[in-house]
Amino acid sequence: MLRSKAGAFLGIAAAAVSFGIASPARADTTMLNVSYDVARELFKDINPLFIADWKQKTGETITINQSHGGSSKQARAVADGLEAAVVTMNQANDIDMLAKRGLVATDWRKKFPDNAAPFYSTMVYLVRKGNPKHIQDWEDLGKPGVQVVIPNPKVAGNGRYTYLAAWGSVLEKGGNETQARDLVSRIFKNVPVLDSGGRAATTTFTQREIGDVLVTFENEVQLVKKEMGSNFDIVYPPSSILAESPVAVVDKVVDRKNLRKQATAYLQFLYTPQAQEVIARHFYRPRDEAILKKHSEYFKPIKLFTVEKYFGGWDAAQKKHFDDGGEFDKIYTKR
Repeated sequence: MLRSKAGAFLGIAAAAVSFGIASPARADTTMLNVSYDVARELFKDINPLFIADWKQKTGETITINQSHGGSSKQARAVADGLEAAVVTMNQANDIDMLAKRGLVATDWRKKFPDNAAPFYSTMVYLVRKGNPKHIQDWEDLGKPGVQVVIPNPKVAGNGRYTYLAAWGSVLEKGGNETQARDLVSRIFKNVPVLDSGGRAATTTFTQREIGDVLVTFENEVQLVKKEMGSNFDIVYPPSSILAESPVAVVDKVVDRKNLRKQATAYLQFLYTPQAQEVIARHFYRPRDEAILKKHSEYFKPIKLFTVEKYFGGWDAAQKKHFDDGGEFDKIYTKR
């Protein structure tokens, strides 16, 4: 049976944190993986496996430190000088920003398989036990009297995917932009608090008991269900957005610190069957089809659309919806 090793993950603070994982021997090399908010437990389990694999292959002892927070906030921290050897984000837009700053290769998507995204997820709902508000689809999130917990789309990839999933769900049904804007406006009128990241939003919903529904990544709701299953139910909408988790080497840092071979090997390791199995156990959808099939009971079929299909890619979505003065700002200031 699929098992999560998250163990009391809800007690972890929502702010960015760092932790190191190393073998007992003194580390020869240290590198930093800057990642998004809800990936703490995943990399906590993957890192020791890579450390052991690298030690066996090279004889070198390595420490991998982690930093977690809202994806866009984390990317900006790297742009401002946080010395990440690698970034493992939840949206391509954040890595594109680093590429524009000259920190990451402009062709970073070609450096690793599957557009440099070793796993993916989607946005689903966590509701109170019994689903008392009868929430089934995106339209239900905009109904009067429904409180929706979503992190801030300005700083959290989690919130950005939710916004785009709701907007795109209208277009997926044949609706137009005006109807999509209306739905998203109604949804955000129902948001009682905008947390800075996905884990903070989970804490707001599960521990502070605010809201009727939490919209977050599939892996996050599955972890909550494992941890506190008697209190919550998972609801899959008819359609949602493909949420890929891209990765990249931060070239300027690895070249200055002579970490390129370690950083590259670390990201390549994410595609190995060993790592893909851990990815599935943490309820992310692995790229390895055999492993995905093995754990199919936890990955319900759902119709997924891409950012490219309805928004013209991340650059266009960012400019139209999330840049200062964009659609989100207009919607949220009119609450």
